[in-house]
Amino acid sequence: MSTREFRFAEVFSYERLVHAMAGAVVRSVTVFFPLDTARLRLQVDEKRKARSTPAILSEIVKEEGLLAPYSGWLPVICSLCCSNFIYFYCFHSLRASWLRGHKSTPSRDLLMGTAAGVVNVLMTTPLWVVNTRLKLQGAKFRNADLRPTNYSGVMDALVQIIEEEGVGALWNGTFPSLLLVLNPAVEFTIYEGLKRQMRSLVHRELLSLEVFLIGAKAVATTVTYPLQTVQSILRFGQHTQHTGGSPLVNSLRSVMHLLINRVRKYGMLGLFKGLEAKLLQTVLTAALVFLLYEKIASSTFRVMGVKRPASSH
Repeated sequence: MSTREFRFAEVFSYERLVHAMAGAVVRSVTVFFPLDTARLRLQVDEKRKARSTPAILSEIVKEEGLLAPYSGWLPVICSLCCSNFIYFYCFHSLRASWLRGHKSTPSRDLLMGTAAGVVNVLMTTPLWVVNTRLKLQGAKFRNADLRPTNYSGVMDALVQIIEEEGVGALWNGTFPSLLLVLNPAVEFTIYEGLKRQMRSLVHRELLSLEVFLIGAKAVATTVTYPLQTVQSILRFGQHTQHTGGSPLVNSLRSVMHLLINRVRKYGMLGLFKGLEAKLLQTVLTAALVFLLYEKIASSTFRVMGVKRPASSH
């Protein structure tokens, strides 16, 4: 078998597919979707008063209806499946190609996680731009400067954005998204490293509670939250546009302008509106995701009659 054929077989193997499918399925969790709705409303609508997450959700239901917290649910779930399939598939494919029998280390996992994250961002940002706008459709904004959108679905949103704002608008928020690549990459690297250490100590399959605790390590969320706020505002597309420079310089200017403007108006805490909802969503979802990821991957290997390689752990 040639080197090219060997690499192709490694990348497009049952093991790669199992990891990709497991990563895609477990992210299709809808239980905590309303938390993300509350977070997005507080990030984009700067004049909405910051309250507790239950109070915000109660306010949304009272003003917009019982199903309002699940606005944009279907396209978001479809995008989560696509996004996480790409991320997990790229991560495990890169690891299969690059390691080639060598021992995996946290630093290598971080590098491969970052590369997979960059690919994911570049390929799926248009989906998230559309999702952000669909989730905010029908919202009762406190900020009178925010204009309501009217899209009939994902395809209609894509067409309207291209016609009215240009193709480039589909990649609004790419710069902060690339910076935020390190967030899931670091979390996943810590998860993989701790998992290897625990298995080497106890020599057994991890218990669900242990995997649950490992998956709950979402400390990076608080540090990167201001960037997530800017990301949401840019995706919504109703912000001050900076022109006259290169795309990279203009993106940097937009990010800095939005951060400084929010601090000037509302202080440092203004950068963290909606953090409570985000932390609840991140911790609970990550814990459930990693728990289910391990269970689905292990079960699928058993059903397929394939022995799970030790290197994949």
